[in-house]
Amino acid sequence: MRGRAAVLLALVPAVLGLLGAAVALASGRSLRVVVGTPLPVALAVPGLLLTAVVLLALAAARDRRRAVAAAAEAADRAGREEERAAHRRFLLRLDHEMKNPVTALRAALPGVVPDPSALDPAAARAHDTLQQQTARLSTLVAELRKIAELETRPLEREDVDLAQVVEDAVADLRDQAAASGVPRAITVQLPQAPWPLPHVRGDVDLLYLAVYNLLANALKFSPAGSTVEVRGRDDDGVVEIEVADSGTGIPAHELDTVFDELARGEQARGTPGSGLGLALVRVVAERHGGAVDLRSRPGQGTSARLRVPAG
Repeated sequence: MRGRAAVLLALVPAVLGLLGAAVALASGRSLRVVVGTPLPVALAVPGLLLTAVVLLALAAARDRRRAVAAAAEAADRAGREEERAAHRRFLLRLDHEMKNPVTALRAALPGVVPDPSALDPAAARAHDTLQQQTARLSTLVAELRKIAELETRPLEREDVDLAQVVEDAVADLRDQAAASGVPRAITVQLPQAPWPLPHVRGDVDLLYLAVYNLLANALKFSPAGSTVEVRGRDDDGVVEIEVADSGTGIPAHELDTVFDELARGEQARGTPGSGLGLALVRVVAERHGGAVDLRSRPGQGTSARLRVPAG
């Protein structure tokens, strides 16, 4: 804005001078500049023309800079999109290559060991490991395929009450925790005054998946006796759902990679999981024109914020 104002201020005397020069040329008299000092037309006109040329050159340089910046931004955007497209193709190829072997393994196990109860303890443990790992691989392949499909499939957009989505996900996880014999404390703070959270436009099933995964992650990485807090707010037309825990936390150098597929941080070692939960949340948020981010302190806990534009 300052550069534009300077150009406009510089144009004022130039325009006034050119008008005065035209009058002087028409009348055959000398030109008086704004301060009233007599100036021969022969000296005034070249100076005014030089001023105009400089201003035109500055404007042309500014336009060139803008054009270069716009081209660079477009190239960067195209590069990011091509990178994401290549990544999607890789996930689909991986799914194609892994699906058949995993299916064959799961189908072959019952034939190899018709009666697992007849195995000795060591063989029974090996059999259980094979079953668990083939099931894990099958789930992993399905989740990778889901991520690749989510990035391209059309969304079924409808009016979604994100506050109700939160309540549903919290209720489901509370029920699961109670059924496992380890009840968990989850507190929910959603605004009611002066008005409740606005609705959003989107796919209710995918938004539920995103909220559920954030909650499940918080419960997984926080102590059994601790409380997970869910907070909602309306931030100038953006609905924000925050899930906060007092768990193990995430080191600063891992915060940039936790949303990548199969990412498993140092604190997650030994904890069951595929490393795909946060990747799914990221894809769902971006497909809805939103975003997700994390703030964390090792040993203190993590805050995850899902932000989606109000509909």
